[in-house]
Amino acid sequence: MNFQLTEEQLAVQAAARDFAQNELWAGVIERDEHQKFPAEQVKKMGELGFLGMMVSPEYGGGGMDTVSYVLAMEEISKVDASCSVIMSVNNSLVCWGLEKYGTEEQKQKYLTKLTTGEMIGAFCLSEPEAGSDATMQRTTAEDKGDHYLLNGTKNWITNGSSASVYLVIAQTNPELKHRGINALIVERDTPGFVVGPKENKLGIRGSDTHSLMFTDVKVPKENRIGEDGFGFKFAMQVLAGGRIGIASQALGIASGAYELSVKYSKERKAFGVPISQHQAIQFKLADMATNIDAARLLCLQAAHDKDAHRDYAKSGAMAKLFASKVAMDTAVEAVQVHGGYGFVKEFHVERMMRDAKITQIYEGTSEIQKIVISREILK
Repeated sequence: MNFQLTEEQLAVQAAARDFAQNELWAGVIERDEHQKFPAEQVKKMGELGFLGMMVSPEYGGGGMDTVSYVLAMEEISKVDASCSVIMSVNNSLVCWGLEKYGTEEQKQKYLTKLTTGEMIGAFCLSEPEAGSDATMQRTTAEDKGDHYLLNGTKNWITNGSSASVYLVIAQTNPELKHRGINALIVERDTPGFVVGPKENKLGIRGSDTHSLMFTDVKVPKENRIGEDGFGFKFAMQVLAGGRIGIASQALGIASGAYELSVKYSKERKAFGVPISQHQAIQFKLADMATNIDAARLLCLQAAHDKDAHRDYAKSGAMAKLFASKVAMDTAVEAVQVHGGYGFVKEFHVERMMRDAKITQIYEGTSEIQKIVISREILK
């Protein structure tokens, strides 16, 4: 085993840390408070190469490995989880899926712009009645010969109003069940496509989450990804990689809350000494540090499996299951370490606690991760 990061990986980590501290930190509380989409910051992420990290340079991407992506996601998530989920969706669900399964024409038309931030992508799978059970697609894509006619509603879509390109999962042949599902590329200004109201969320409030409505939306056949009926498999493949992104987001939230707790514990005094000298606080910090290191190793294991072209279904699900729990537990304890100040917005940890919860829900709930893990170990 070699736990040493390469010079390139360390450089990516340092660049992401520098960007997060210098570009994201200052306005993160205001963006959370007012549910403000970080447009300027996302533009800068695109310019710095954080929106298409793993895409081949041939299409304008960074050509980086998944380990570098995990390192960058952790650093950005330490400061602003809203920015990191935008980054995760664009990298893991949209860019990776298009590069892996798209046609050359699709890559030239969309991928080259998605990697630079000229376009932002959205992945549209969830519906009012299709969350954990993704096979129950009610959105339909009726085959009309040279095009599909798209009708239905999608829920909880990250980048819902800011995206230019939407990967929409829809049912074409209901009699074939999940084998009759297709994945279609839909452009923002297509007639019949309407972005619904913005969701007022507990956490990641800077990220724009919307419902989307499709009414007789005409999608040309050349915008289908893969063969007819490939849509469900496509969704499962990109979500497997997406779990690594969300696991590293959860890791970052935990790391950020922990670092603030260590700093605060050295500054705050109680009974005449810094609270870091009290065993009750020391034990909390010890538990945080141990769990975060374990979560980081799981994230890097999953990333390494993906880079080595090994099956990463189990390692990715384990990373997301554990890291999301660590994020929630660490953020709650961080509020406790801060005491009354932890309940106040200006100290950041209450926001991190709110942000942490969604990592146990989106891109597969913790319960779904356990199904994936148990299925893999019982093969």
